[in-house]
Amino acid sequence: MAMDSIAIIGAGQAGAALAARLRQAGFQGGIDVFGAESAPPYQRPPLSKKYLAGDWEQERLWLRPAQFWREQGIALHLGGTVEALDLASRTLRCGGRRHGWRKLALTTGAAPRPLPAAFAGRSNVFELRNLADVQRLQPAFLAGRRLLVLGGGYIGLETAAVAAQAGLSVQVVERASRVLERVACPATAAAIRALHQRHGVLIHEGRTVVGTEGDEALTGVELDNGLRIACDLVVAGVGVAPQTALAEAAGIDCDDGILVDAYGRTSAPDVWAAGDCARFVLGGEPARLESVQNAIDQAEAVADDMLGQGRPYQPVPWFWSDQYDMKLQIVGLNRGYDAVVSHASAKGESHWYFRADRLISVDALNDGRAYMVGKKLLEAGRAVGRGEVERPGFEPMQLLRDQAEGRLR
Repeated sequence: MAMDSIAIIGAGQAGAALAARLRQAGFQGGIDVFGAESAPPYQRPPLSKKYLAGDWEQERLWLRPAQFWREQGIALHLGGTVEALDLASRTLRCGGRRHGWRKLALTTGAAPRPLPAAFAGRSNVFELRNLADVQRLQPAFLAGRRLLVLGGGYIGLETAAVAAQAGLSVQVVERASRVLERVACPATAAAIRALHQRHGVLIHEGRTVVGTEGDEALTGVELDNGLRIACDLVVAGVGVAPQTALAEAAGIDCDDGILVDAYGRTSAPDVWAAGDCARFVLGGEPARLESVQNAIDQAEAVADDMLGQGRPYQPVPWFWSDQYDMKLQIVGLNRGYDAVVSHASAKGESHWYFRADRLISVDALNDGRAYMVGKKLLEAGRAVGRGEVERPGFEPMQLLRDQAEGRLR
């Protein structure tokens, strides 16, 4: 084992960003990245959008060209699962071989929650977590087919949008009282629902599947209100769970994610975690963020800390979702909000979340100006109250002028 070697388990967005940052920061030791998939590190968000629609070739998904990893001396160990960690000997076992490390980063991500037994193993039921999933779905993704989407979260709705535009007949079943219930206010959810309905998508909210039809393939479902829906294929977007099994087996503290401090350090010496699998304290409350922004930024913060250049990671999260001709941009965390102020713009709308009369998040639908203003204010830590946003003739740019002139705290 090289005394300055670093191993990274997980070859997704966070693992790739961490490895690249180590080299950028001047680390000259060995870097080994372990990924269960055979594909090199790639972007996941386009899987349910551009790639599924056939607008992107596979190579456009790659985070870096193949020569980057060779030129940077970063060893990719792909297509094998890391079976075990030994923290005492600082080794890991992958494909029956042992690899040593001096420092370790866990970027194991998240995986789809198990499907209900009635859906598991069916030949026409698909999940969209990785490249192989989408490649398996694409041949069946044909105009005229009847698609049933389970789950009204971002993955399910983005898939529904691509399918509707491709000429499929689409229905969405969401067990919660509305789509995006966990992540968006009723006004944002209503706008997204109306958008899909305008494109012919049928959405069944507050409904559960109580019966299924078909043998090897699923041919239809029955909902708890007695409605029967025939289908040719099913996409399940029922949420994900952090991949913590490896860390837990090694004795690393986990609770809905691998627990880390503000520097990404786990409970084990010289072991860090970043990305979808990591749970840390943000704004005084536990948080586990599933976004490209967090995967990259937290991974880079971890890389810096591994090299003794650490800084506390306290991000202002941001996220986006493209559906039809609508771009939803979100900045901040809306958890615990007690008020929402909504505004229409020339081409879209925005929803401003408040907690104890302080701005905490903004949803912007085709309103890039509102998103940009909200992002700048939240990053600057300005205490924007409801009064500033509720005033007659509200114009987002006025908030930046108020900030520049010292009228915001």
